[in-house]
Amino acid sequence: MKLYSRILFLFSACLLSHSMLFAQQINAKAPDSGLNTLQINRKKIDSLDKKLMELIGERERAVREIGVYKAKNNIPPLQADRFKQVLEKSIITGEKEGLSATFVTEMMNAIHKESLRIEDEIKLNFHGK
Repeated sequence: MKLYSRILFLFSACLLSHSMLFAQQINAKAPDSGLNTLQINRKKIDSLDKKLMELIGERERAVREIGVYKAKNNIPPLQADRFKQVLEKSIITGEKEGLSATFVTEMMNAIHKESLRIEDEIKLNFHGK
């Protein structure tokens, strides 16, 4: 639980600091056309997408550590109650950012599916089955 809170905090802090830095850059350049604004915002999205992938990669590295622990202790990868808690917290956090519960649910389901794939792979390798 603490891990997910930390990841969400790090993700939020990263986005906030990047947004503040980018806003300062935009104000300094004062775009003079709609096309310039479009290009600036596309670069911002590209940068944020890269950071998002890096954060998800960091999350999945933590999942690998959890997967090893679960494999060693014969704990099944799927922990439905835990995922329910993660999803509920993510929906609340997402709503504060203006994201719909449907979007957050779909995104977290996709991330969880990848996490389960990783844990299943670790379990298979650990037990040699």
